[in-house]
Amino acid sequence: MSGLLEKKWYVIKTVTGQENKIKSHIENEASRSGYSDYVEEVLVPTEKVVQVRSNGKKVTKEKVYMPGYVMVKAHLAGEVPHLIKSIPGVVGFLSESKGGDPLALRQADVNRMLGKVDELAESVEIAAIPFEVGETVKLIDGPFNSFNGVIESINEEKRKLKVMVQIFERKTPLEVSYTQVEKL
Repeated sequence: MSGLLEKKWYVIKTVTGQENKIKSHIENEASRSGYSDYVEEVLVPTEKVVQVRSNGKKVTKEKVYMPGYVMVKAHLAGEVPHLIKSIPGVVGFLSESKGGDPLALRQADVNRMLGKVDELAESVEIAAIPFEVGETVKLIDGPFNSFNGVIESINEEKRKLKVMVQIFERKTPLEVSYTQVEKL
């Protein structure tokens, strides 16, 4: 029967910090209610973050990279949407309008999000850093798109830059990834 149900990926808004608890709650509830055929997969998008402790030891941790969101691949029919929405900590489905129908993700977006996890796992081979401290760069992504800033520090391991940006007459430090800036 499960082969006949067309399943799509949806995004569920949740209480931040409870993503994994909500994931297992959805899985348990679907199975308990006999809807396992409808709910194929529940995913909390995470990334591997390598931290270097003060003693020099490297520790790899899984970190949620979309706090407050859980992805679910499901066939939303019958009681399934209600079942998911009734779980404590679930705010609701991502939809085009407030209270509208759940919005299915395009396959390209799903691939990009799922690929991000793989891409992060593979991007450990470190390329040369294309930036240096004191250099002025232009932000090309994020809320401060097109602002210019000066690189204050570089975190090679996380491939992040701390950029000092002039916002409303005040210098504000922003942490951005290499891909969010370009040389001027």
